[in-house]
Amino acid sequence: VQLQASGGGLVQAGGSLRLSCVASGKQFRISRMGWYRQAPGNERELVADITGPGRTNYADSVKGRFTISRENAKNTVYLQMDSLKPEDTAVYYCKQTSLYGDLWGQGTLVTVSS
Repeated sequence: VQLQASGGGLVQAGGSLRLSCVASGKQFRISRMGWYRQAPGNERELVADITGPGRTNYADSVKGRFTISRENAKNTVYLQMDSLKPEDTAVYYCKQTSLYGDLWGQGTLVTVSS
């Protein structure tokens, strides 16, 4: 099982980006999928996650600006990021939690300029 994240880049404050994470394997539909981020000097933190049935959870810092969604037919989870702020700058990681445990994808860098 592998996770492949993409969609990071450089954007100005107030702009938008959409991250994607594609999973392989047959457990995707019943997996909790999460997006985490880690800024330089900081610990990795949860941004948002979504259960298999679609229940979502967001960090307070991104509520109302970010939206997590999933497309089970494509084994893909998305993170739509709007109204980006410089403090959103970080490496973003996706994580799959299934019956087999946790699996992390490689990170994708998001840089928000002021």
